[in-house]
Amino acid sequence: MNAKAEQGGRLDGLKWFVVVALVVAGIAGNVYFGDESLLYRVLALLALAVVAAFVAIQTEKGAAFWKLSKEARTEIRKVVWPTRQESTQTTLMVVAFVILMALILWGLDTLLSWLASLIIG
Repeated sequence: MNAKAEQGGRLDGLKWFVVVALVVAGIAGNVYFGDESLLYRVLALLALAVVAAFVAIQTEKGAAFWKLSKEARTEIRKVVWPTRQESTQTTLMVVAFVILMALILWGLDTLLSWLASLIIG
């Protein structure tokens, strides 16, 4: 069992090397073919990104990341999102509180400024 895990680790290193090589090739190709159409360069970068992602998912860490992503998506679907009315009411409460605090701070600033001008002369 340990030898099998060690072999997977060595192959994972090779796969990560391929991923890095694909990314570097994409960057270098984008610079080298800078005079070509932007559309062609973007399509080539997208193709390289898809291939690099596919290779990365084949590793142990990549598979764990993919599993985590799928589980996160499942959890997001379980969230009870607020209704439009709840969102509007909450927004109005926040705006009212901000205006109230702004008025309080403005009044306090005016009072302290008045007191300072009395003391200073």
